[in-house]
Amino acid sequence: MGHTSSVAAISRRKLPDLPLPIWMALISLAIGIAGGMNAPELVGVFNTGFGLALGEFALILLPSFVLAAAMEGQALSLDGRIAVLASPVAGAGMICPDTAFASLSPIAGQRKLDVAFGAYTGFKLLYPAGPLIVATGLGIANDALVLTGLLLVPPVWLSGLLWRKFLERSGSTAARRPNRPLDVNGLVTLLPFGLLGSLLAFGALPGVSAWPLAGFLCDPKGALLAASIFALAQLKAAKRRECLDRAVRRTGGLLLLIGCASAFGAMLTEVLPVAAFLPAATGTAGLLGLFLLSAVFKLLQGSSMATFAAVAPVAAPAVAELGLPGTAAVFAICLGSFIAILPNDSFYWIVRNSCFTEGRDRSIVTLTVGSVLQALTGLFCLLVLMRVGLI
Repeated sequence: MGHTSSVAAISRRKLPDLPLPIWMALISLAIGIAGGMNAPELVGVFNTGFGLALGEFALILLPSFVLAAAMEGQALSLDGRIAVLASPVAGAGMICPDTAFASLSPIAGQRKLDVAFGAYTGFKLLYPAGPLIVATGLGIANDALVLTGLLLVPPVWLSGLLWRKFLERSGSTAARRPNRPLDVNGLVTLLPFGLLGSLLAFGALPGVSAWPLAGFLCDPKGALLAASIFALAQLKAAKRRECLDRAVRRTGGLLLLIGCASAFGAMLTEVLPVAAFLPAATGTAGLLGLFLLSAVFKLLQGSSMATFAAVAPVAAPAVAELGLPGTAAVFAICLGSFIAILPNDSFYWIVRNSCFTEGRDRSIVTLTVGSVLQALTGLFCLLVLMRVGLI
């Protein structure tokens, strides 16, 4: 018995339990040393990679997390059907499916799983969440990202809703509850998202970018900042500092992860032929490679946000070298990150505890199969859009 325990203890010590940013930093340095870099070269490449687009990410993440923290502090009062319709917008606007689901599920009644799949879809495919974060990491700026996300959301979300409907008919979900009475006043809480969408739409008008302030506010980063300030203004003054502190803590940790991932990508590009890790093709095969790369990252470490942050800088050199279409590459990564909602994902536990009070053993199958169906539906639609020349 004692011998077995000691062997288990030794085996656990073989691989240190380190945070992902530390692993990436250490592996980056190891790659550089193995590639024969001297100290100045090693530090120079790491420094250049670490700082790549970090300022842009700060302008995206900090206001996004301020918006999310402000929304966490407000009680939503909506009809269950409106909560379902709002879930993709909330998932994208809050830059977090966990927060969007936690905010909307209490008033979703029988439609909690619909809200879960909606929030998950919006976070992955709508501005200013997944597409903007991935596009920034890939160094891609394209107005088609907004339209492509809007085209992909309906079929991807619908596949999740149909899966929930199938489960309901087979008796695998919790008992139905009546919807809450309609309370349109609850929509006031979602006004920051309305402001965000309005500014982005206004920015598409010709000549707006010629005015410095209007051009910035109608850019995704400026629109996010304006929406976060508006959401902050809706809070009581005593809660604003707490909201800002939470946003700063979340942003700081993610910026470290993004910096280390970017340094890892830069080091890998300097030492190894990165394009060799993806199929040497500019079409379907290359996109499938990005899809699978993103899926592997998601399965290994669970967090969707960390997947976006880590995959994009690593894949960016290969995307450029292979000449993959930028918009399609962004959404191939976003769709790969749908796979899968497992216990190493915080979203799994939030949805499980809310939707599976009975029969929790079904939660892994329900959420994993649903997310895989969404991913495959989205990938098929993405390839169709590329085939017909819309992206």
